[in-house]
Amino acid sequence: MSGADTPELTHFRDGLPRMVDVTDKAATTRTATAEAWVRLPPEARAALEAGTNPKGDPLTVARLAGLAGSKRTADLILLCHPIPVTGADVQVTLEAAGVRITATVRTTAPTGVEMEALTAASVAALNVYDMLKAASKALEITGVRLLSKTGGKSGDYRATGLESSGADG
Repeated sequence: MSGADTPELTHFRDGLPRMVDVTDKAATTRTATAEAWVRLPPEARAALEAGTNPKGDPLTVARLAGLAGSKRTADLILLCHPIPVTGADVQVTLEAAGVRITATVRTTAPTGVEMEALTAASVAALNVYDMLKAASKALEITGVRLLSKTGGKSGDYRATGLESSGADG
């Protein structure tokens, strides 16, 4: 993949994957927030609202799973650097559109923390599914996206659109 018209690929060299070297980059404070949604069919919502879910409280388990997921990102995302997670907050709430998960992760590192926030939200959503699947198999994970990031060379980012809910349509 070389030539005048071929862009430089940051994660490949001579056609082979590699981890980008961030040794000489300064460690800076970085924050990222991501969200995910779990759509609930009526029977799953009923079990959740009534507290009769056979496996227990999915929202508490999902919150803990999201926190753990933020710290295990480099084990799951192959070319992601292991970075110190200096803070993480995962909120899991029942809303009209379903279960909304937001994960905010902070670090002081030479590379970003977006993947940690996205992993936290995704792992939390998977745990909502696992905990509620006895009530219904028709659960749907949707709307996984980065909401915002601060710090780093690329600057700040804030998502636009989809303001109402990632669980819509």
